Amino acid sequence: MAGRPRASPALGVADALTRDAVEHWLRETDEARLETLWAAADEARRDYVGDAVHLRGLVEVSNYCVRGCTYCGIRAGNRGVERYRVSADVVLDCAHKAEEFGYGTLVMQSGEDYGIETDWLAGILRRIRRETGLAAITLSLGERPDDDLAAWREAGADRYLLRFETSDDALYRHIHPDLPGKVSDRMAILRRLQELGYEAGTGIMVGIPGQTHASIAADIELFRGMDMDMIGIGPYLPHPATPLGQESARRQTEDDWPPDQAPSSELMTCKVLALTRLARPDANLPATTALSLVNKAGGRAHGLQRGANVVMPNLTPLREREKYEIYPEKAAVHETAAAINDSIMALLAALGRTVGTGAGARRRS
Repeated sequence: MAGRPRASPALGVADALTRDAVEHWLRETDEARLETLWAAADEARRDYVGDAVHLRGLVEVSNYCVRGCTYCGIRAGNRGVERYRVSADVVLDCAHKAEEFGYGTLVMQSGEDYGIETDWLAGILRRIRRETGLAAITLSLGERPDDDLAAWREAGADRYLLRFETSDDALYRHIHPDLPGKVSDRMAILRRLQELGYEAGTGIMVGIPGQTHASIAADIELFRGMDMDMIGIGPYLPHPATPLGQESARRQTEDDWPPDQAPSSELMTCKVLALTRLARPDANLPATTALSLVNKAGGRAHGLQRGANVVMPNLTPLREREKYEIYPEKAAVHETAAAINDSIMALLAALGRTVGTGAGARRRS
């Protein structure tokens, strides 16, 4: 899959996408021109990562969180959340399901929960390695100390996902307040993860109140210069039990959006996804669950047709899954893991895409 994507006349080669050009595409509304963007992104995806879609089974280990992120439904200050942590046996059961369904990877996600103790999780990682043939294990557990990250890497974790959400520092501080005495520096953590030998993944939300087209163009420029194995891009979905969700509702009622506000629409999310594929053609890009929620009929398909090559089917047991409400009306909250798997397999067949095998690691030049 080596080589550069064959450039469409409208876009030129990916390297010619300056920040100004990216910002122009983010504002583009002409459907015919957007078709050239979708085609170029799909071509780059095919040339660099192929037609295989890598399926990474997700288990939401805990909805406890010490953070006060103003957009997230499981934030520490939300007293309406029924909290849970799954047992080690539940995680192992999900790992076995992932293997049964033919997924190469298990992804363990949670809030930033220090009730997930270092040794407890290390023991689970070792059990997964002993008891399954999964090719890779991914963690997404928030901003953990170096000692935890090192211990989990040694115990068998391969990847770590930590979205920086936005490169706009003022906006980041608004949506992601620091903990007392601890400044949040996700860029430094991402670098440290790579030093520890993890494949690192990051990403952004699209359409955060106060986020401009120029800000998103800066995010994409940042992606270009980062050596990330996976980049997750999903729309901002307001949760009514959060400060940012309430701000969103007020702005919507009063039509009080900031100048140049970027929308949190499927269209804008797909533009960002496609442009990220062109800026960073070697990265693994998921068609996110949030994207499938803003357009339940076609969001995931559009993502896969506009640059994405990864899907993360949810394996979390139903009774816990409905409590992991980082945004409202979470997709597939009442579907069994088997039903979700069947739906994804049908979608891939309809799109003429194959199921990836093995770890699905990024091809490094």
